Amino acid sequence: MRALGIDAVDIERFRRALERSPRLSQRVFTADERADVARRSDPVPSLAARFAVREAVMKALGVGLGGFDLQDVSVVSHESGQPHVRITGRAAELASRREISSWHLSITHTEQVAIAVVAAA
Repeated sequence: MRALGIDAVDIERFRRALERSPRLSQRVFTADERADVARRSDPVPSLAARFAVREAVMKALGVGLGGFDLQDVSVVSHESGQPHVRITGRAAELASRREISSWHLSITHTEQVAIAVVAAA
């Protein structure tokens, strides 16, 4: 393992941010991610978890907001349902410079908080 990142997002705070800025989800999440969570009765916890993934990846790469475009990181689910991180753009360039070629992801949420842990190898 080369790096580790973790982040937690308060779901209600994230919900309020989405309500204040309706275009936020389009700026942050890919079309595939938005379509994936749209099928849920309440997509906000899943969006908050995906936002936590982006923050965790930033921490693993040693950068903060602005280090790469937020859509450079996305969460994709395999047929089994297991989530994986997809890295593109500047995030992929940063990972390559740090000799990171694979990512391991764990995400979860309760009614109050969404948590993501990423391990970069």
